[in-house]
Parts: sequence; C-alpha cells; structure tokens
Amino acid sequence: MAADPIVWVLADDRSGNVSQATGVAAALGAPCETMTLAYNALARLPNLALGATFRHLRSGSAAQLAAPWPDIVIAAGRRTAPVARAIKRSSGGTSFLVQVMWPGRPAGGFDLIAVPAHDRIRAGSNIVTTVGAPHSVTGEALAGAREAWKARLGGLAAPRIAVLVGGSTRRRRFSPAMAGELCRSASALAERTGGTLMVATSRRTGPDLTGLLRTEMRGRVEFHAWQPGGNDNPYLGYLAWSDAVIVTGDSSSMCTEACAAGCPVYIFAPPGLAGSKHERLHRTLYERGSARPLAEAASDAGSGTWQGEPLDDAAVVVAEIRRRLAGRGAA
Repeated sequence: MAADPIVWVLADDRSGNVSQATGVAAALGAPCETMTLAYNALARLPNLALGATFRHLRSGSAAQLAAPWPDIVIAAGRRTAPVARAIKRSSGGTSFLVQVMWPGRPAGGFDLIAVPAHDRIRAGSNIVTTVGAPHSVTGEALAGAREAWKARLGGLAAPRIAVLVGGSTRRRRFSPAMAGELCRSASALAERTGGTLMVATSRRTGPDLTGLLRTEMRGRVEFHAWQPGGNDNPYLGYLAWSDAVIVTGDSSSMCTEACAAGCPVYIFAPPGLAGSKHERLHRTLYERGSARPLAEAASDAGSGTWQGEPLDDAAVVVAEIRRRLAGRGAA
C-alpha cells in the first residue's frame, strides 16, 4: 500500500452500512475522506440495470466525486456498488474497490468483497468471509467513550446492562408483543441484580415502540431515544460502561458490535423477529462463545461470570486488503 493512499468511504443513509465501512477504514489506519451519498429514484433499479454510474445519486452527492481519484474505495450496501464501479472506471481502473456486504449481481469489478459466513455466498477469487459485520468498536474507541460518558454513566448503579434495540426490517416485524417481552426480561434481570438498564433505540425502532419501551422498562433506567441527526448518542458510551449487553437479533451489526464490549452478551431473538441469515449468525456466536440467548441470562443472573470471545472482523478484511495490494505491487 502506498505510504499516503487516498481513501474514500462511501457513506449512505443506513447506519449499519456506514459503521461497517468506517470500521474497515479505521482498521486500515490511513486517513480517509467520507463521501456522503444521497440517492434519487433511480436507486430503486437493480444494480444489473445501473452498472457503473452516478446517475442514481442526487446532484450534490455526485458533484463531490471528482479527481484526484482515490487509491482505495471502501463501501457497504447494494446502492453504493454502482458508485464504486463508476469511480474505478473514472480512475482508469487504478482505484482498489472494497465492498463490505454482498452487493448483488453483478459482483465483478470489485477487488475485494467481504461477506459474513451466514450469507452463504459461494466462494470466489475476490471474496473474503467474516464471522459477522466489521465495525469500529475497538478497545481504543471504548476507552475514549468511557471517559467521554463518565459524568453521565459512571454514577449509575452496577451492574450496568446495555439494552440495544433495533426494530422492524423489510421482511420481519418487531411487534409490540415482542417489545413487551424484551421489557419484562430486561427489567427482571436488572431487578434481580440491583443494576441499571441503559436503553438505546435505533432508527428502525420507530416512535410507537420507543414509547412502549420507555413506559414498560422497570427499575433504574437510563434511556436514549434515537433522533435523526442526533449528535448526543450514548450508544458507544453504553457499550463502554456495560457489565452485560442485551441486543435484539434483527441487526447483524449491533450483534457483532455488542460482542466487542468485553462483557456477557445476550441476544433477544423471539420467534418471528430474525430471518434465517440472522439466525445462522446467532448460532455461530453461541457456538464460538461470543454470546448467549437472553433466556440464559436468568441462570447467569447477570453476574458477568463468563466473557464472550471477542470479534474483530475488520482486522480480517484489512489483512486481506494489504495482501492483495502487496500482490498488485509485486505484479
């Protein structure tokens, strides 16, 4: 890799995508520039129809993409794929494209595609397989967040139990009944241990479920409701200060980020919430000792007597980037 490579991260409006791309960029250790993308109606077209183009971007987003072209592009999600391809074409083929998550067909043109094992993508010459989702929840990031949120979270009664809540997906509904079950289980754990719940909702939680969670969580509760454009989000602070984490199983990003906290992690995945891909991820995390089902928290009593096996998928992706770039230089 060049001593001072130009690195672009393509960031759209989906926080899970962005966290994966920025996690790889941070692990790479080179300065990077984030290109924020906003889409127009053409983004609904399949990538097979779009090809390599900026046409599905709003004019302001497209205008920022200009020479000098980057040495490395890191992106995540289907809609960023045509943009990455267009950058490579504009660079004369020199930009090294790293796509996190399966971009859909066609999959050619990418120098590296990082996909989790639970996606069951057929192995290929440009594919590296990870356990879960790359992220930037490193020891250094947690240490910084612990200091930054000390005034707000340091005085809470321990054990501090982070409750990270996702929501409905395109194919699965996070119902009020599920939310009620989560409230009862989390509240019972906090009450048994005398601890505090640190509850964080997300964009997909929605106002109705957020209101239900705020009302039904019992005992000592520190609550953060997601807001668009909110800059005071304690998500990383909750992970840094947690003695245990409860995470809903609808998000592979949140599940794998939780497994970096260095404490017991419990996944809440009632029947109907998680699809088959997410269920495969959960089983893998259980088998490797990175997490347990929330139902087992009752027997553990939140005692923190076990610690999950940490994940660092970003490091796996970066090692492969460096190997392939070294091979390109040797050629």
